This record gives sequence, structure tokens and C-alpha cells, in this order.
Amino acid sequence: MYKIGFQPVDAAERASFAAECAESLSVALRESFPENCSVPVSDIFESMDSSRAEVFLILSGGVRVGGVVVVINSCTNRNSLELLFLNSEACGKGIGSAVWKAIERKYPNTRVWETITPYFERRNIHLYVSKCGFKIVEFFNSHHKDTRHSDPDIPGRDNYFRFEKYMDPFSKSF
Repeated sequence: MYKIGFQPVDAAERASFAAECAESLSVALRESFPENCSVPVSDIFESMDSSRAEVFLILSGGVRVGGVVVVINSCTNRNSLELLFLNSEACGKGIGSAVWKAIERKYPNTRVWETITPYFERRNIHLYVSKCGFKIVEFFNSHHKDTRHSDPDIPGRDNYFRFEKYMDPFSKSF
């Protein structure tokens, strides 16, 4: 079992965090599309700068293995996983699901978690659905657009899933 910790990202670490995150997220993009494309660092800063965003380095056994951005709404307890990335050395070892369990423990008042991921990002879909208990609740595409997250300049950005996880599966009335 992995010992997961979170270290807040301070002002001096913001640029390196954003660059590392963009590079990590760009790996699957480049694997799926032949053109050499990448996630813009400006997108990462946009998530980091959103209201209620909490930005952390992910530590496993005291070693930095990735990062996460969550948006926490303490009024509704409907929270969002905005970004989650692991360094390439940490992928495929069960660290992602350990990180998710640690996030759930860190925010025990959460009633609903929400996140999105591109349709081509099979590793994320497997993690969220098979390992973390999320359900796919919406598929955005050319016939069902979401103007909040769509960016037609980046391949795959207009086709993605929205996931939800109800922490109390018997209460979907909120």
C-alpha cells in the first residue's frame, strides 16, 4: 500500500507545477493523435486560478509523484477533480487509485465528486470507473456540446466524458 501525502503548491512552484502537469497530460494526447500537440500551460493555470481551487503536489512515501487540483465547494459539498497527473514512473502501479482514496479521506464532507476526461484517455476512464467508483453521466461531442470545456484547437477536446461519484449512493436528491 502506498502512503500518499499532499503538499500545497506555493507561489514559487506554480510555474513548474503547471509545466509538469501540461507535459504529463500531453503524453496521451500525443499517443492518440499523429500531430505533435500538447496541452497548453495556460489551461493548467486556468484550473489552478479558479475560485475555490486547491493545488497540491502528490507525494508517495515522501517522494513527489504528481499533482492534483481540486475545486471545493463547502456550501454544496459538490466538489470537482479538475486535474490529476502522475509522473511517468508512477503510472501503472496502483498509485492513482491510492491517490483518489487519499483525496476522499481529505474531503470527507463531499457529497458528490465530478470530473471530466477525453474519450481517448482509456487509462483515466479505467481508473475513474473501475478503480474509483465514478459513473459516466454525460458524453460531450459534436451533437451535445459543453461550452465550458470545449477547445476545438486541441484534438479530442470536443469529445469527452463527464463523471460523477455520489459519496452516499442512496441520496441523489442534491
